[in-house]
Amino acid sequence: MTRTRLLPLIVIPLLGAAAMAAPSATAPLRSGAQIFEAACASCHGVDGRGAARTTVGFETELPDLTDCNFATREPDKDWGAVVHHGGPARAFDKMMPAFGEALSQAEIQRALDHARSFCREKSSWPRGELNLPRPLVTSKAFVEDEAVISTAVATEGKGEVMSKLIYEQRIGARGQFEVILPFGFLETEEEGWTGGIGDIGLATKWALWHSLRTGSILSLALELFLPTGREDRGLGKGVTVVEPFVAFGQILPYKGFLQLQAGAEVSTEPDRAAHEVFWRGVLGASFSEHGFGRMWSPMIEVLGAAELEEDEAAVSWDLVPQLQATISTRHHLIVAAGVRVPVTDFDARSSQFMMYLLWDWFDGSLTEGW
Repeated sequence: MTRTRLLPLIVIPLLGAAAMAAPSATAPLRSGAQIFEAACASCHGVDGRGAARTTVGFETELPDLTDCNFATREPDKDWGAVVHHGGPARAFDKMMPAFGEALSQAEIQRALDHARSFCREKSSWPRGELNLPRPLVTSKAFVEDEAVISTAVATEGKGEVMSKLIYEQRIGARGQFEVILPFGFLETEEEGWTGGIGDIGLATKWALWHSLRTGSILSLALELFLPTGREDRGLGKGVTVVEPFVAFGQILPYKGFLQLQAGAEVSTEPDRAAHEVFWRGVLGASFSEHGFGRMWSPMIEVLGAAELEEDEAAVSWDLVPQLQATISTRHHLIVAAGVRVPVTDFDARSSQFMMYLLWDWFDGSLTEGW
């Protein structure tokens, strides 16, 4: 869920009523608006902007449900976890009780739908359901606020440990700005182990189209890599590279998902670094412990690339089986690990152990959410 101060919707009860009794058969709460007004409006306000602290009687800041930046980021299952099991289900304030025994699943969903409606520009903001698990290599289409450190270690041959520190900043409803800082250590015959910074990258991404109804999202991105690394040490290409690509995500039945990426690496000096086209895809599924607990996402990536030389295009293929898991109660710290296995040219290319640690910093600090 989002920042600690932004409490998930419909989770703070009427303080004067302590807990909402289950609706009777003679007086059902049929609509989401009725449920919201009966269970939540005394704190969150009929308009979703939150009641004053002098009215609710506590200091915890209430979220503004009309703020689309807050109201669209997370999927229903995350908000539903707090509604069903209370604030501690996502490491929020324990004053937020569970509503799982007071409201049915259908009633909770109708109340959630009503609370989502306070965002008047929701068609512009991709919903959190479309924020599919991040693969180890394939770029996903969703735009967000994250910090990621990823590492790839050669499992055979000369030693190689290459890492990237990635900072992502969301811009408005559909945009994202990104900074990529690569660094690593290599084993060479001349100098032994050496290290340094690679080619620094700047990137932007824009969600062109998204649909919660179809479970689809399509984005266009552009990356620029500057020749800041030592080419002679294998830490850079020595030339500026522009990398445009498209990314697509699709929710599948049975908790599955598909992600695709295709693009090109365009070198400013093709005699030194050849142009390249690439295509990537990942198929996976996500499973939660006890419905709302830790999330596990096994995936398999297929990676293809071809250098565009004058006479021929050398095509390479890799497979990357992997597993992603949330490690914090709030699900804002995530770890993933897998192995990149060459399918072609495996005599010249070695397998790599790959992993990353992801921090969704909009959802809370590193010390929060446990």
